[in-house]
Amino acid sequence: MIFLDKKVAVITGSARGIGAGIALTLAKEGYNIVINDVGNMEKVDGVIVQCKSFGVQAIAISADVSSFSECEKMVKEIVNTFGGIDVLVNNAGITRDNLLIRMTEEQFDLVININLKSAFNMCKLVAPILIKKRGGRIINISSVSGVYGNAGQINYSASKAGLIGITKTLSKELGGRNITVNAVAPGFIDTDMTKALSDDIRAKAQEKISLRRFGSIDDVSNAVAFLASEKAGYITGQVIVIDGGLAL
Repeated sequence: MIFLDKKVAVITGSARGIGAGIALTLAKEGYNIVINDVGNMEKVDGVIVQCKSFGVQAIAISADVSSFSECEKMVKEIVNTFGGIDVLVNNAGITRDNLLIRMTEEQFDLVININLKSAFNMCKLVAPILIKKRGGRIINISSVSGVYGNAGQINYSASKAGLIGITKTLSKELGGRNITVNAVAPGFIDTDMTKALSDDIRAKAQEKISLRRFGSIDDVSNAVAFLASEKAGYITGQVIVIDGGLAL
């Protein structure tokens, strides 16, 4: 069944955390939502229910976005269901932290494939749809680690810096078709990952943040919703750092 009454937003890695928050915020803004993740189906079901409570359609698709063929199947399913795609949010990401001298090739490759190659896969497949529509939004979820680097995260920092390169390049390639491509780079955000940090590490991190607090998921999802909106139609190729002043 095809639903043509609303714009369609696809958010990769959106069963929980920032991805789920972005899905809910865009649903609240009236977008039909595609939730993507691998596993986490119980959490996916909960996000779907919450999205639908805003009067939109929402579906979940399990796909490993580091695999081009699985992305291809997912995009076909989305088009068959909704008739098209308007907003792509490349959010899927993992960490496998270690110092360079201790990091394995497997740790490096896994993070690069899931965090960076996934964005290539999805952009490659979704861009022709947006070009045909002569409009759309691509928003990449980078990180302050990709802007400034971070010890113990050579794989993660490289992947997030790569997303910035994708953002700036595609903004030039796709701008003539009224497609904007931007990135957001969160700092310390209150998620399961940061809640697992020790109280001492959290306190030291907050001391470095001008606002003296970790950001909320809403701080990130609201920025993404703005970049997805018509109000941001003349913003492209930009990296919006959402870190409360951490890097000042």
